[in-house]
Amino acid sequence: QVQLVESGGGLVQAGDSLRLSCAASGRTFSSPAMGWFRQAPGKEREFVTGVSSSGDNTYYADSVKGRFTISRDSAKNTVYLQMNSLKPEDTALYYCAAKVALLLGRWVPRDQNEYDYWGQGTQVTVSS
Repeated sequence: QVQLVESGGGLVQAGDSLRLSCAASGRTFSSPAMGWFRQAPGKEREFVTGVSSSGDNTYYADSVKGRFTISRDSAKNTVYLQMNSLKPEDTALYYCAAKVALLLGRWVPRDQNEYDYWGQGTQVTVSS
């Protein structure tokens, strides 16, 4: 089992920045691929960004490209999501997710069904 705990959400104004953290614990036999998803009220959960198991490949949704940055600190088993130039449409519950398997390499899963473990989410609210 892998446990994921997100933190860092909050209420900010448009244009502000936030950094979300996702701490992983439990049994991991390899470095997982990690992803961030979000779900706004009345909408489906959507992929935001992800980083490969190898750590050298990332992928971003068009809506956040150039504003959000994902990074990982393998020594701390933590993944970060730096969010800059936040917009009201970024308001959502943000989840981190882990894909745990051997030989994931540079693959960045974008389908939520590919992920094995999920955190409880952290709320981000951006006021206009």
